[in-house]
Amino acid sequence: MSRFWSQIVRELTPYVPGEQPRQANLVKLNTNENPYPPSPAVLAAIRAELGDDGARLRLYPDPQGTVLREAIAEQEGLSPDHVFVGNGSDEVLAFAFQALLAHPEPLRFPDISYSFYPTYCRLYRIAARQVPLRDAGFALDVSDYAGGGPVILPNPNAPTGRAIARADIARLLEANADWPVVIDEAYVSFGAESAAPLIASHDNLLVVRTLSKSYSLAGLRVGYALGHPGLVEALVRVKDSFNSYPLDRLALAAATAAVRDTEWLARTSAAVIESREKLSADLAALGLEVLPSKANFVFASHPGHDAAALSRALRERAIIVRHFGAQRIAQWLRITIGTPAECEALVGALREILAQAA
Repeated sequence: MSRFWSQIVRELTPYVPGEQPRQANLVKLNTNENPYPPSPAVLAAIRAELGDDGARLRLYPDPQGTVLREAIAEQEGLSPDHVFVGNGSDEVLAFAFQALLAHPEPLRFPDISYSFYPTYCRLYRIAARQVPLRDAGFALDVSDYAGGGPVILPNPNAPTGRAIARADIARLLEANADWPVVIDEAYVSFGAESAAPLIASHDNLLVVRTLSKSYSLAGLRVGYALGHPGLVEALVRVKDSFNSYPLDRLALAAATAAVRDTEWLARTSAAVIESREKLSADLAALGLEVLPSKANFVFASHPGHDAAALSRALRERAIIVRHFGAQRIAQWLRITIGTPAECEALVGALREILAQAA
């Protein structure tokens, strides 16, 4: 700690990102990265943008991200005015917290959810109310969010992986018609229903997505939001008061190519879903409770074994998963869906660990 820190920095408890170890030959199932590479069109677009000598890199990128916004709008049946792009969905969410979710009434979100939400609330001094998920399997009931302030929900939720139906989101929007509602769809491509079709009839809805998960572009940091042009304008005003050029030229080119390759997205997402269902069944066969997931991870617990101890034992076998340790989920592990071979390695290691403990 430095004596030059501002008071707000002294009060912060920063978000803790997933570990990115440098160890070779590691089965890395802790940060929800896609096990498959991005579309070949992405690499071609980056090469084309670089050209023979990289001279384009001396020029600033398009501050509006026009071509990318047009590509996203085309896929969603919206106009580019309904689309905002930013440096990963975390930045898009940060802008949304400032532009749309800072009100005298507390912002509401689940008590077990993306842990960046309370971090943003502390950073931007936003009053928050964490709404407990139901005890039975950490289910989310939208009736718990009837009226009274802005709302942000991940769908599917993280770290539980559980999703709610579009009809439930419509009920949530109608119950909060006078408040902004942000639906964080980082994992929606893995089997959940998107709220995006509700944008046309609900001017209070903002849908936030990332290209990190389903598009395999975590290393490029591209995210976007969909919503009524008035909501998008609010995000733009915050962006242009912070950084007018959040996406570089290579990220814009790559993301545009990725969004346009719908066949690749469908193929790789289907492969992840297939592996998720098999892994869920395999873990259940070992005696673990596995929540129903619509994400590229599963949330699992063994009734007879401590989750932290299981995590350590897996790491000793060069397999890492995510253990959060928060009170209600201290006995649960979040496990990213890897390749079929990685999932088999995990199941084999768990089988060995559980047998040794018997």
